[in-house]
Amino acid sequence: MASGKEIRNKIKSVENTRKITKAMEMVAASKMRKAQDRMRAARPYGEKIRRVAGNLSHALTEYKHPFLVHREPIQAAGLILITSDKGLCGGLNSNILRLVVTKMKEFDAQGKKYQSTCIGNKGFGFMQRAGGKIVSHVIGLGDTPHLEKLIGAVKVQLDAYMKGEIDALYIGYTRFINTMKQEPVFEQLLPLSGDAVGSTKTKWDYVYEPDAKAVIDDLLIRYVEAMIYQAVAENMASEQSARMVAMKSASDNAKTVIGDLKLVYNKARQAAITKELSEIVSGAAAV
Repeated sequence: MASGKEIRNKIKSVENTRKITKAMEMVAASKMRKAQDRMRAARPYGEKIRRVAGNLSHALTEYKHPFLVHREPIQAAGLILITSDKGLCGGLNSNILRLVVTKMKEFDAQGKKYQSTCIGNKGFGFMQRAGGKIVSHVIGLGDTPHLEKLIGAVKVQLDAYMKGEIDALYIGYTRFINTMKQEPVFEQLLPLSGDAVGSTKTKWDYVYEPDAKAVIDDLLIRYVEAMIYQAVAENMASEQSARMVAMKSASDNAKTVIGDLKLVYNKARQAAITKELSEIVSGAAAV
């Protein structure tokens, strides 16, 4: 059995760790509320432009933007992977990375090439270790997403799509459901499909001013920007929620460990006292 001093040192070490995890839990809770407010504020615009863009895919217009043209068969694909910059957030990153790896294996089995854009340090490091083709990346976004930092890296994939270097563009991120649940999502961003975004197959007849090309070109760029920003906002809200839950679990586990160590310490102390008394009694009897 360990000595009393060793057990006391271990108890002190675990108590210090618990103070750190408790502080991180409180910080994550504060950031989580702000991230959730930001994510919920962006959702209505994102859902609306998504619906309008989906309706546009069924519109009766002579001009067809490349983002609306389906290419068969798909020979190459682009991946936009969104993860966190930091760890200590439970299984948040491992869940989305596991889903992306599954899709990458499907691409390999089908003979499709793919290139990736990584938003977040964890995904960037993973793709480097996996030997994937990384064409652009963004790290160090902080606690607030800024579109001007994101669109530059994403534009590399959009340019590749316009040039025909890739035939489809996919995005993988973690969608916020509630504080206790976050869902990894892998969905097609381009070419835009009305069926994929849930729009009806009704043929739409829009009136464009000044002309169809100018309106559609600008609208679809706004659509891509909105989807990227919304995905990053969802991922950040999920990250802070997962970190708060993980740190609370760590604090609770540390409290349990401290209780067990104190019990062991008391038993060791009691055994030492009993031994000393026995020695004193034995010595007195011998005299």
